[in-house]
Amino acid sequence: MTKLKIGLLFGGKSGEHQVSITSARAIALGFSVEENREKYEVIPLYIDQAGNWWGKEVAEGILKSGEPKPVEKDTKKNWHFPEECGEIEVFFPILHGPNGEDGTVQGLLTLMEVPFVGAGVLGSAVGMDKIAMKNAFACAGLPQVKYIAVNRSEIFSSPCVFPKVCDRLEAELGYPCFVKPANLGSSVGISKAKNRAELEKALDEAANLDRRVIVEAGVKAREVECAVLGNDNPSASVVGEITYNADFYDYTTKYTDGLASLIIPADIPNNISETIKEMAIKAFLAVDSRGLSRVDFFYIPETGEVLINEINTLPGFTALSMYPKLWEASGIGFPQLLDKLITLAQNN
Repeated sequence: MTKLKIGLLFGGKSGEHQVSITSARAIALGFSVEENREKYEVIPLYIDQAGNWWGKEVAEGILKSGEPKPVEKDTKKNWHFPEECGEIEVFFPILHGPNGEDGTVQGLLTLMEVPFVGAGVLGSAVGMDKIAMKNAFACAGLPQVKYIAVNRSEIFSSPCVFPKVCDRLEAELGYPCFVKPANLGSSVGISKAKNRAELEKALDEAANLDRRVIVEAGVKAREVECAVLGNDNPSASVVGEITYNADFYDYTTKYTDGLASLIIPADIPNNISETIKEMAIKAFLAVDSRGLSRVDFFYIPETGEVLINEINTLPGFTALSMYPKLWEASGIGFPQLLDKLITLAQNN
């Protein structure tokens, strides 16, 4: 039987480069089990932190070591694609962050006319941009925390304007509030502000990372997540909960073993679990996602409220990642999940 050639595309220029490598290693291992090895040939392709593309030989070395390829400061950009690209029948991009899950690579793969795992250009772009995402959720009637969008120009404006921005955020959102770059994932650049000084610092830091910034009202709630799998008729997994001792679920807490606990399934009432599943599918369709997504929620036990937080159209596949763990608890093991994602990509 002829094996289907899968292009495992990983690395990238974003701050989530290492997370991408870790996810790619787990995926490569999942394809190596006997049930998948007989069906698929994995061709890894690596994008270094300068944006250069590398073929199978270099990519396999990165997967083996788990370490990024060093980049010389004066290295000229290598814009040509590795020869192996012409052999690939389905791409599996596992590029996290900007220039990876924001529609840019998806646009390139669309132009190449090769099927790929995950959302297309629109779904990826809307899912990545927290402001556009929240607007889509609002149009779909999904309840969410109160938020305000701010542009870099407002934050870096004249001294008489910036205090007015802070005054508005204080008056409408209060403290604590969370300041986030609109287009970064994995909690990169997110700050929790509990007073005016922290708010000003957080806005400055976020504006240095992104032109668009979103500020959200803080809410005392349990953080729960649901995985979605499918195209036009997606299914939702069991609901999981994240617990941690940090002030909030930041990058370090998310990707450091032992700093956060995943409780699967979450210990919540059945009706709340069903509501979350329904909302997860609704959010998936609202942003026009495809293949896979993880949807994050706030659950407030005292009132029974469920508020949608965000959607991740290309969630992590590391050993600590919630997405594959949720499906494993729902009866779909990691190798089987990869197989389903390839099938969904071919039938997009």
